[in-house]
Amino acid sequence: MEEMHMIRTLNNCLYSIRHESHGYTREMALSGKKVAQFDIKSDCDVFHELWKTNPHHIPTLSPTTYQNCQTLEGEAGTVGCVLLWHYFHDGKDSTVKTLIHEIDEAKKSITFKALDGSDILEFYKTFVVHVHVDTHGSDNLVTWTIEYEKLNPDVPDPDTLLEFFKKVTKDIEAHHLKN
Repeated sequence: MEEMHMIRTLNNCLYSIRHESHGYTREMALSGKKVAQFDIKSDCDVFHELWKTNPHHIPTLSPTTYQNCQTLEGEAGTVGCVLLWHYFHDGKDSTVKTLIHEIDEAKKSITFKALDGSDILEFYKTFVVHVHVDTHGSDNLVTWTIEYEKLNPDVPDPDTLLEFFKKVTKDIEAHHLKN
């Protein structure tokens, strides 16, 4: 199995100071961006189509990570579709409700935005995941980008989710190479 190639990690701390009647209060919003890229041997187009139009198949291909994916609103493969994912991460069952926020066919990318009611939003004010596939010569690459804003400075960066997405990517790759 190929190792994860971390492209870049950006942690931007944004501070603002607000005046109150008897002093100053410091407000802190912590936002960041994590990017990881994985080499795969399977077809990038198949990977992209799976995430775009058949996300309900992903739990079958990666059963130790995702248990279920349901379409709640709209139609899979279209912007505005709302999906409910049941997944296992960091030793516990979790759920995330996502909106397919953007699909870019030219770039073969899909953007998912976490919605209210998602377990992940117990820790993050905003949480957006981009999955992009690309072919460079004989290399097929899957790039995962997580953009987030923490609710407070004690919340950890979502590094373990990059490992989660690595596992999902490799499970999907193994299935496609086997079939």
